[in-house]
Amino acid sequence: MEFTARISCPDRGMSMNGYRCIACAREQAADFDGFSCPSCGGNLDILYDYAAIAEDLARGFTRDSNDIFRYAPLLPVRDIGDRYPLRIGATPLYAAPRLGESIGLPNLFIKDDSVNPSASTKDRASAVALQRAGDVGAHVVTVASTGNAGSSTACVAAALGLRAIVFVPESAPVAKLSQSLAFGATVLAVRGSYDDAFDLCLEASAEFGWFNRSTGLNPFTREGKKTCAYEIWEGLGNRVPDRIVVPTGDGNLLSGMYKGWSDLLAVGLSDTMPRIDCVQSETSAAISNTVRRIREAGEAEPDWSSIEVDAVAASTVADSIAVDRPRDGLAAVKAIVHSRGAVVTVADDDILAAIGEMARLSGIFAEPAAAAPWAAVKQMQRQQALDATEVIVCLVSGSGLKDIASARACVGQPLAIDATIDAVRKTLAKTA
Repeated sequence: MEFTARISCPDRGMSMNGYRCIACAREQAADFDGFSCPSCGGNLDILYDYAAIAEDLARGFTRDSNDIFRYAPLLPVRDIGDRYPLRIGATPLYAAPRLGESIGLPNLFIKDDSVNPSASTKDRASAVALQRAGDVGAHVVTVASTGNAGSSTACVAAALGLRAIVFVPESAPVAKLSQSLAFGATVLAVRGSYDDAFDLCLEASAEFGWFNRSTGLNPFTREGKKTCAYEIWEGLGNRVPDRIVVPTGDGNLLSGMYKGWSDLLAVGLSDTMPRIDCVQSETSAAISNTVRRIREAGEAEPDWSSIEVDAVAASTVADSIAVDRPRDGLAAVKAIVHSRGAVVTVADDDILAAIGEMARLSGIFAEPAAAAPWAAVKQMQRQQALDATEVIVCLVSGSGLKDIASARACVGQPLAIDATIDAVRKTLAKTA
């Protein structure tokens, strides 16, 4: 059977008070010992006592901590005090005037999550999920990953003293595999797709009793990723942007972003929801296809228990968003529909071009998936789908150092010259 976290009652000091199925809406108490809905098998969302939290947060987030645990009242883990070994979160929100003004959007911002410890936004999910693992006494954690979740799990597990076992497709970028290995994880490169790795990880965690941190399956990952929304809100002076553009594969980052803004609404810290735009590769567009199908049917609020998220045969240069069957797909589809977000699919060539453009015009070096939001913003602007006054935030989910091969494919090669000033002069004249 799948590993389950067994607790006899809600943990003291925690404000979570149960779970709700994203598909059928059935609820479970906080002492429920599984990760999936026992009625329909759907993914779970964690519930909170928002009325009590609202009293605690009447003056905003006041905890003196420079990481995601400053948001402890809205996190489903025991109070860790000041002892967390890594600084996760508190990543910069940059104004990007040169990048935005290149296409007539002066209010463009970049949320740079590539400066997290393992160089991706996945560290937010790992911090909360692995803290939960520790809270329930687990010693071995496992994850299925296209690369980033694996290196993140390995990184945080190393800091917490847990053993990590990482399942990845054999085709995962070398840099991401090297990270996981450097952090001491056992890395199992599966001959197959990410979805094959996911299914095998699920089977192994059931067989050996490991704590499975895998995206979508584990509801605590969404709780870590939602903290990015809180930081954007604070970074904009406690204001809500018009739209947030999110690279999307499994759907967990996008559903986490929606959860964060929903939390802020529920505790009275904000009074509106931004549009949460889904960006996918044209060749890995399962969630986008599903949203379009719902909208074409004219269903403002469909029967979510009857919605099947599309499956595709994913193949894209943006490995972090290459997913056949999105494991948190329904939550992401609901988030897009409820936030009135756009679904944008972009070509791989446009994703690669966006890497160099972002780097040259903003100073941010993004991996392919993390550059996809800029490619999507450009496409929406060409289609006249944006207002020039909108405040737009592009989420950079991972560093370009994660996938140097893709960057080299779009930025060219160094200019080889002789070691003479004349060679410098002649080469510069040719490139002027």
